[in-house]
Amino acid sequence: MREALFIKQNTQKWKDYENLKTKGPDELAESFISITDDLAYAKTFYPKSNTTKYLNGLAAAFHQSIYKNKKEKTSRFITFWKYELPLIFYKHRKPLLYSFLFFIVFSLMGALSAKYDNSFVRLIMGDDYVNMTNENISKGDPFGVYKQGGSLLMFIGIAANNIKVELVTFVMGIFLSIGSIYQLMVNGVMMGSFQYYFFSKGLGWQSILVIWIHGTLEISAIIIAGGAGLILGNSLLFPKTYKRIVSLKNGAKDGLKIAIGLIPIFLTAAFFESFVTRHTGMPVWLSLSILIASLLFIVWYVILYPAYLNRKFNHNNIIVNETTY
Repeated sequence: MREALFIKQNTQKWKDYENLKTKGPDELAESFISITDDLAYAKTFYPKSNTTKYLNGLAAAFHQSIYKNKKEKTSRFITFWKYELPLIFYKHRKPLLYSFLFFIVFSLMGALSAKYDNSFVRLIMGDDYVNMTNENISKGDPFGVYKQGGSLLMFIGIAANNIKVELVTFVMGIFLSIGSIYQLMVNGVMMGSFQYYFFSKGLGWQSILVIWIHGTLEISAIIIAGGAGLILGNSLLFPKTYKRIVSLKNGAKDGLKIAIGLIPIFLTAAFFESFVTRHTGMPVWLSLSILIASLLFIVWYVILYPAYLNRKFNHNNIIVNETTY
C-alpha cells in the first residue's frame, strides 16, 4: 500500500485517538493496541518517513498515559481481562472457530472408532485405566477415580498438567499450525472415545453430570489453546502485507496473551475436578447448574462479549483489525 493511501485511510482515526488522551485508561489501552498495529505496519514499509515518527510519538504518548502511575498500572491489568483479551478473541474468531470444528471432528472420530473397535478405548486410555473403571462400575461407583487422593494434591497435579497441555498445544502451532491440529486430534480422539465408553456402559447421562462439571471449562480452554496455536502458525503461513517475521511476532504476541488468559480457566477447572467432581452423588440440579454456568460463561466471554466490545469501539472509531486466517 502506498504511504499516501495509508495516511488517507487512517488520518481521521489518528485524530480521534489524539482526542482520547484525556479519557479513561480503558479507552487509552484499546487505542494503544490499535495504534501499535499501525506503527508496526509503518515501520515495516515506511521506516524513515514522517508518518512513522508521528505514529511512534502518538504510541509513546498513549503508553505514558496508561502507565504513568501505580493506580493506572493496576487498572491496565484489569483492562487486559476486561477489554484486551476479549478483543483478541474477536480479532481471531476464525482460528478459534476452526479449532472448535477440528476438535468436534476428532471427537466424533474417537467415538466412532470406539464403537466399531472394542480394543480402541484400551489403546487410547490404557489397560490400567479401563480395568480400574470396569472394577469401579462393578462396585457401583463408576467415577471412583475422582475420589482418590487428597483434594489439594490432586488440584496441584491436575492444574500443572492441564496448563502444560495448553502451552504445548499453543507452542506446537509454530510448526505451520500442524502441531496444534495434532494436539487437538490427540485430545479430541481421547475425549470422544472416553465419552463413548461410558455411553456403551449405560452411564452416558451420569457421566455428563459428573465429568462435565470440570470438563466444560477444561475442554473449552483446550480448544481455545488450539486456536492460539493456529494464530501462531497462520502468522507464518499468511503474513498478509507484513514481513513474515513481523507477522510472526504479532501472531506470537496475540497467541501468548490468549494462553496466559486461559490459566485462570484451567485453575477453575482443576478446582472443580479436585474438590467438586468427587461428590458424584450431588443433586442433579446442582451438577447441571455448574455445568450450564460454565458453558454460558465461555459463550459469553469468548463470543458474545467480544462481539459487543467490537461494536462499541467501532462506534467510537476504534477499529479492531479482522484476521483473514
